[in-house]
Amino acid sequence: MNEWVGIAASSGYALGTTYVLPSALYDTSRRGLEAHEILAEVGRFEAKVEQSIKDIELLKSDAVADNKVEQAAIFATHLSLLRDPEFVGEVTQRIQDEASNAEAILHEVTEELITLFEAMDNEVLKERCSDLRDVSARIGSYLGGEEERVQTEFPEPVIMIGVDLAPSLTAKLDASQVIGFAIDIGGKTSHSAIIARSLGIPAVVGLKEISFSIQTGDFIIIDGYRGTVIVNPSLEVVEAYRSMKHDEDTRLARFEKYRELPTVTADGILVQLAINIAHPKDTMAVKKVGAEGVGLYRTEFLFMDRKEMPSEEEQYYAYKAAVTAIGEHDSVIIRTLDVGGDKEIPYLQQSKESNPFLGYRAIRMCLSSGNTEMFKMQLRAILRASAHGNVKIMYPMIATLQELRAANQILKEAKAELNALGESYDDTVEVGIMIEVPAAALIADQLSKEVDFFSIGTNDLVQYTMAADRMNEQVAYLTQPLHPAVLRLIDQVIRAAHAQNKWVGMCGEMAGHPVAIPILIGMGLDEFSMSPAALLPARELISKLNRSEMVELVRDVLQMESAEEIETYVKSNVLEFV
Repeated sequence: MNEWVGIAASSGYALGTTYVLPSALYDTSRRGLEAHEILAEVGRFEAKVEQSIKDIELLKSDAVADNKVEQAAIFATHLSLLRDPEFVGEVTQRIQDEASNAEAILHEVTEELITLFEAMDNEVLKERCSDLRDVSARIGSYLGGEEERVQTEFPEPVIMIGVDLAPSLTAKLDASQVIGFAIDIGGKTSHSAIIARSLGIPAVVGLKEISFSIQTGDFIIIDGYRGTVIVNPSLEVVEAYRSMKHDEDTRLARFEKYRELPTVTADGILVQLAINIAHPKDTMAVKKVGAEGVGLYRTEFLFMDRKEMPSEEEQYYAYKAAVTAIGEHDSVIIRTLDVGGDKEIPYLQQSKESNPFLGYRAIRMCLSSGNTEMFKMQLRAILRASAHGNVKIMYPMIATLQELRAANQILKEAKAELNALGESYDDTVEVGIMIEVPAAALIADQLSKEVDFFSIGTNDLVQYTMAADRMNEQVAYLTQPLHPAVLRLIDQVIRAAHAQNKWVGMCGEMAGHPVAIPILIGMGLDEFSMSPAALLPARELISKLNRSEMVELVRDVLQMESAEEIETYVKSNVLEFV
């Protein structure tokens, strides 16, 4: 028995036999070309790139149809790579300049880019390495004459082991046949980790060379909580983990009784639990977990991975599909376009920025002179969808009153244009903003007079409050949602909104955090919007909390000095007793 330690990427336990993925190899040796062969070689390479694009477009559409939003987003990234002149264009140019075969040049360019990305202090670029490997392997296999052959059907469920887990492979897998992943590379935000969490499969990543040390058929245990993999464990260890897995399965089954129940505290205070979505098909999860609406509909995915902007009609039908799927009673909060930062859209001709998270993004982009018509088109589409259900509009990244007023002026113009056309819409549609910029939190008393609601986006609020890029692993220790400064801002926002009889929601990761929920209940948060997997555990926890007692808890934690002190206090004074 030996134990490997990596990074806990997806929680849970898995016990079973392994299937080790074969390495994605193709012949990368150099072969010189005669002058008359060069153009034909470029054509051969470009044809295989086009073949790869068609394949990935199909995989992406299948992922969308199957409601696999995370995988669809990954395939969108792959498509952008296949159209990137710094990758594909570089290969094409070097085939001509160096008069060498496509396989060798493809391999060299891929390795050079991977080396460059891995050396950078940018987690997004580091994670892009797995995309490059997957895309390059696909093109290379086509250049070699066939796709890599990987087994996808097994007589019994297996734990997959590999250097990395290509999204193009996982799209073909039957999730019921794979009970866990153990991967050499990657981190908590890598695609392997995202895929594992989306499938609800335990996973450990960053295991260095485990794929070279395990053989297909070995019996292993994956501990997705501790980030460990135990190879050929003893009988005592197997029995201990079987017992822990049984307890975990029992705990998960316990949440089912909360599916049809309202979200109410022990002393009778109703709050709303909603989910975050990125596509109309995601609304299926509303009924699946008993959510009370959609607290965040991320519309940017409609705009990504395409050569031109979606038309008003296309946007209208997408928003309408989500609204009608939810029904009349539950609301759908549609966030207007939030791109920039780590979300690029080529046809918007976004310039490269040294710090894009602090730059030209979200409402700032929509309010710039060249984009107001695009913004107004989206608002018209959302307004038209409001005729079919309970729609609310939300602006992202508001930092000033002037931005809010400018956005509302364009909304007013959109309504006037629909009136002129005789189009139906809800003229009383609620309009709110995301509180994710500290400046907005500090003037919440002013903003609350001109909005119908706030939704606190804690992912960015924490990043900006702590001045720590959430994609930079070197300052990851500063990503502290429970830091006293962050909690004081949230408390201030809720108090300011309630003073104007406005409601407040939260749509960041913090909304589903078990330690944060008692504090947020005590502060008076009205709506929590989270991932579907977090909703039922959150509803159970809230049902055991007494609002009046949590108010006292908040008074205590707001005087504490660190996130660690606050977390320990909540766990020992609340979570141990519920």
